[in-house]
Amino acid sequence: MQKATILIIDDEKLLRWSLQQNFLKEGYEVISTEKGMEGLEVFKEERPDIVLLDIHLPDVSGLNLIEGFKEIDRDAIVIMITAYGDVQTAVKAIKSGAYDFIEKPFNLDKLNIVVKKALETVSLRKEVTQLKNKLSQQYGFNSIIGQSDEIKKIFQIIQKVAQSDASTVLIQGESGTGKDLVARVIHFQGKRADMPFMEVNCTAMPESLIESELFGFEKGAFTDAKAQKKGLFELSDGGSIFLDEIGDMRLNTQAKLLKVIESKTFKRLGGVKDVNVDVRVIAATNKDLTEEVKKGNFREDLFFRLKVIPILLPPLRVRKDDVLALTSYFINEFNREFRKNLKGITKETEKLFLEYPWPGNVRELKNVIERVMILENDEYIKPEHLPLEITSQEVIQRVNMEKFDIDIPPGGLDLVEVEKKLIKGALELTKGNQTRAAKLLKLSRDALRYRMQKFDLFEKDSY
Repeated sequence: MQKATILIIDDEKLLRWSLQQNFLKEGYEVISTEKGMEGLEVFKEERPDIVLLDIHLPDVSGLNLIEGFKEIDRDAIVIMITAYGDVQTAVKAIKSGAYDFIEKPFNLDKLNIVVKKALETVSLRKEVTQLKNKLSQQYGFNSIIGQSDEIKKIFQIIQKVAQSDASTVLIQGESGTGKDLVARVIHFQGKRADMPFMEVNCTAMPESLIESELFGFEKGAFTDAKAQKKGLFELSDGGSIFLDEIGDMRLNTQAKLLKVIESKTFKRLGGVKDVNVDVRVIAATNKDLTEEVKKGNFREDLFFRLKVIPILLPPLRVRKDDVLALTSYFINEFNREFRKNLKGITKETEKLFLEYPWPGNVRELKNVIERVMILENDEYIKPEHLPLEITSQEVIQRVNMEKFDIDIPPGGLDLVEVEKKLIKGALELTKGNQTRAAKLLKLSRDALRYRMQKFDLFEKDSY
């Protein structure tokens, strides 16, 4: 584990030596300088974790140096060394951005505690920065996969929205089209990326809880309200709140949401004081809100307020050009996650993927690939690895089952022979898979096996 580095800037040689010995004993790396401007240059080059800075230096005031450190690194941790009783100067230092101050003559044990707490702050800030960078990469513009004309148009809208000051965004689309991904990309690639992103599912949240979740409550607002609680709007102040499945929100909550969007204020449950917030509201739904307005299930005024910037995500069946690109993306993702080396899909699988309508959209495609990569160990995804609903699609198209007609010739036909040929044909098309053949013929597997035995198809064709 890398040692923390402390920069000491003080013109008293004996004090610098004493501090250096103390910190070396505590296991830190130590750099020391006599003059302020020299210390600033060292800070630029070495980027220490903590600066221990005397206020009174021979070449520059320590107070003025704080600003210099903050220009280089806005998260710089500066602990000021002040003369005993010089509280006024210490307060100025804190207002200028210093982390803390310690008075001369100081107790080394007390100083070590202050430094330890400061290093904990450094560690937390690094973790937060790493997490923000990870989220920014995970929800970057390149996380939206596709080259179809439909997705290119959506991509352009998302880029503009993310960089705008739009306070409301409405994302519409079928389940599985990636509405939650788009919401996160808008936040983490926008001006509010450093601020909170809060999410609530309006379907999963009971009506009795959703208002307290969104707006918070005061102590004593109801029986179990033993302490004040901030709501998601308050917690996401300066950032974004994602209201997933807003089409399922009840009308009385819709009215309160409209007020928050328009006035940027609300009251906690049981409260009398207005709480001011600056929040971008990103709403998503798989419902047709125009129809919901007509039915009286959704407020028209809220609908128009939300759809300032509407984004309609197309289903996967109308962007077939993206199916193979998404397939490659998910294979690469799961190769990393499962430590596998799947090379791709066969031509037969490719054909099936392009013909299948994907009613569950991108989520269904992802789930299919994940399932195969967990259960199978082949180098390529083959048709036999896929679920029935995908593979039977090709069979249905090839035999045209929906338009299947049998013409009875004048001389008649043998019904038993027709049944035998149908069963044999279904087994051939499904390459002997009895479960798939039974589904194709609308039979149970036991019923199929009974007819296979009846027509002696086990022994002759080894199904």
